[in-house]
Amino acid sequence: MNLTQFKNIAIQAALDAGAVIQRYLNEDIVVEHKKIDGSSYASQVVTEVDRACEAIILKYLLPTCETFGIAILSEETVDDGGRFHKDFFWCIDPMDGTLAFIEKRSGFSVSIALVSQDGTPLIAVIYDPSSKNLYHAIKGAGAYKNNNFWKIKRANNHLSYVNDRKLKDNPRSEELEKLLNNMTMELGLNEVQEISGAGAVMNAILVLENSPACMIKLPKKESGGGSLWDYAATACIYNELRLPATNYEGGRLNLNKKDNTFMNQKGIYFANFT
Repeated sequence: MNLTQFKNIAIQAALDAGAVIQRYLNEDIVVEHKKIDGSSYASQVVTEVDRACEAIILKYLLPTCETFGIAILSEETVDDGGRFHKDFFWCIDPMDGTLAFIEKRSGFSVSIALVSQDGTPLIAVIYDPSSKNLYHAIKGAGAYKNNNFWKIKRANNHLSYVNDRKLKDNPRSEELEKLLNNMTMELGLNEVQEISGAGAVMNAILVLENSPACMIKLPKKESGGGSLWDYAATACIYNELRLPATNYEGGRLNLNKKDNTFMNQKGIYFANFT
């Protein structure tokens, strides 16, 4: 398999999908609700733009599936289980952060990853239509921002806590606040500052852009915590930057779960203490 060729195809797909999003930025969009088990409102909303982006991405990726026997897992399409029987699968979020898009604020993105059957992310492509920044990575070949080798630099003297909702709105806010304060002390930083409201993909990017920073989702019984397509691409980028993209206990992310796509059971931990 030529990973560079696949990366180039995924980049063009993401850019074209991003162009669709940009065309609708100032339009009134009808909001629909998906019938899923996810507990958050953000996981339940969908628009015609999500589906239009998926159609464009699939136009690019389906030929590779037919030629190379690759499966597809996409947020807006029912999981057919092909990812368990093929050596590789495309893991797609046509528009992550739909709620941010609906509310006309930044925090949405196009995310495409190629993942092996054992759950190893091999290719990552993320496009942010708001800033027009393009991020990509290939396993063993480094991470890139706007096609330039990406070297992470410290941006602040405080710890940035990045998440989809504010700390005060989290039902386990006391537990998280204690954890963050301990991190701040151990790192010799001044305080914790929050960055909230983006989708999971852009949250992981914001962790990289606002060092030192972290994104944490505690394990829980309820379905949710994001899905495979929320973390596959960013996990590949973090791996190439030699930064942790793990479950809450520090174990390897299971990016080809068999029971469902939700990541709630073991939680999420992405960190950048550069």
